[in-house]
Amino acid sequence: MTESRATLEMIAPTVDEAIDKALEELGLTDDEVEVEVLDEGSKGMLGIGARQARVRLTVKDSQPAPRSAAQAQTPADMDNTMSIASHTVTELLDRMGIRAEVSCRVGAADEEGQTPIIVDIQGNDLSILIGKRAETLNALQYVTRLIVGKEVGGGVNLIVDVEGYRERRERGLRELAQRMAQQALKTGHSQTLEPMPPGERRIIHLELQNMEGVRTESTGEEPKRKVVIIPDEGEQ
Repeated sequence: MTESRATLEMIAPTVDEAIDKALEELGLTDDEVEVEVLDEGSKGMLGIGARQARVRLTVKDSQPAPRSAAQAQTPADMDNTMSIASHTVTELLDRMGIRAEVSCRVGAADEEGQTPIIVDIQGNDLSILIGKRAETLNALQYVTRLIVGKEVGGGVNLIVDVEGYRERRERGLRELAQRMAQQALKTGHSQTLEPMPPGERRIIHLELQNMEGVRTESTGEEPKRKVVIIPDEGEQ
């Protein structure tokens, strides 16, 4: 994905896959962007001369910040959703044989105006709940969203965190993005970051989207997809 302000590009084996990947990293739906197919790609002959599809997504200027489930609910509905989320995570932890304290709160609105429900898990030695590259934590969050969404009858903007891990990780990623962007500007050479999941790559893209002199691009295939920070006049 190439990102410069509100425009992003994505390469994938097919047009549909490229669009889906770009939407995932943007956190938007297809009606919130304009899609331009730059290259439909080609399967080639017996695999020879194969070419991937390339698309460009532009966020609509008139698109308002998406409203989260937390913003759309009444206080009573919000309390009910948080109660269900807390009970769900507690039950999942019990089934995993993990003792911990679970609490819920309404998080601060992000750059896009979305206000999430945050489920905090506190306890002793909970690193097992995070896992490598937060894979376990992301799986727990995914399952919790499915269960809670089914209970309340709609999508829920919900974040599951363990002892403040996500906040620390996001802060570290933003600092890393700024540091590597300055390195790219200083040396005139692209800087490639470590492989990251889509949510973390998105933090890097958003942090640098308005920074003068650099742009960001996601390269590679999951789960080793990386962000590259490219100076406008540097190596591509």
